[in-house]
Amino acid sequence: MTSPLAAFEQRAKELLEPAHYDYFAGGAGDETGLAENEQAFRRLALLPRVLRDTRGRSIVTDLLGDPSAMPVFVSPTAFHRLAHPEGERASARGVAAAGLVLVASMAGTVAIDAVTAAAREVDRDARVWFQLYLQTEQAATDELVRRAERAECTALVVTVDSPALGRRARDDHHGFHDLPAGMYAENMRGLPGAVGSGVRKIAMSPEFTWEHLARIRAVTRLPLVVKGILHPEDALLAVEHGIDAIVVSNHGGRQLDLASATLDALPAITAAVSGRIPIYLDGGIRRGSDIVLALALGATAVGVGRPVLWGLTVGGEKGVTEVLDTLHAELEHTLTMCGIAELAELNAGLVTARGAAARC
Repeated sequence: MTSPLAAFEQRAKELLEPAHYDYFAGGAGDETGLAENEQAFRRLALLPRVLRDTRGRSIVTDLLGDPSAMPVFVSPTAFHRLAHPEGERASARGVAAAGLVLVASMAGTVAIDAVTAAAREVDRDARVWFQLYLQTEQAATDELVRRAERAECTALVVTVDSPALGRRARDDHHGFHDLPAGMYAENMRGLPGAVGSGVRKIAMSPEFTWEHLARIRAVTRLPLVVKGILHPEDALLAVEHGIDAIVVSNHGGRQLDLASATLDALPAITAAVSGRIPIYLDGGIRRGSDIVLALALGATAVGVGRPVLWGLTVGGEKGVTEVLDTLHAELEHTLTMCGIAELAELNAGLVTARGAAARC
């Protein structure tokens, strides 16, 4: 039987232009990394506890001082107006209605100040974080930071796994390498280096190092989250450089095809960080039980990307909220079935390889 979130994707596929669906759904190379993100969860099983009172449980989670209705945030994804005319405005309203933190993409088709304003139409205390790609002109990066601050974003999420753009066969097949006429990455408008339309292209470059993050720290007091960590030594470097949190992420399988599935990378990073900063994870979250597995293996919270786009396509802001509410209900149910009274009780001892007992 099709899961609720898979049903959203199937309906979205029917509604979207094929090139736009493939842009959202596709990955790099042979899409091995894309598939492995989901398959990694299917390789594991939970060991439920029984006869435990789970009434009165709260799953409200603190994300760098921002409250979240559950240990889930919405990961940055680009170009929401391809999915719905209201684009990121509708997404922001839907996420705010679910009581979660939205990480707004730097490649949004609605500018960040309009995104935060839309979220606060629903909840005046809605929290929005801003995704940042370092740009080759420091003045452009600094202006993006200032725009996020003026929009009252409450954290910066610096994506670091993109020294170059991933090779994506689906986009090449459709010749989809630019937005339709009249649609732009609005956060890039009016920045130093902009030409023609006045919208600067997002630069990806191999020149950036940890020292460039120190420059960001020097120009803002916002918490810094580094997104795109897969190696435990990089997780340790993040701790050493005073980063506030990391996101274990392979960019949804869209950058390096042979990058590890995020869930597979998580245990070694958990061991390396040893609780010194929060560890978040995205990539492959499709069920409430996936959230439980990630939390048990050391994540503080998880990010959801593509399912939100499917909800946006099918039902606008209400579709976004429905997707997130579905995950909320599945998470609560899984915790109850596992005898978990508090999120702090989740640990690696509750996780086993699927079929492990049969092989013993």
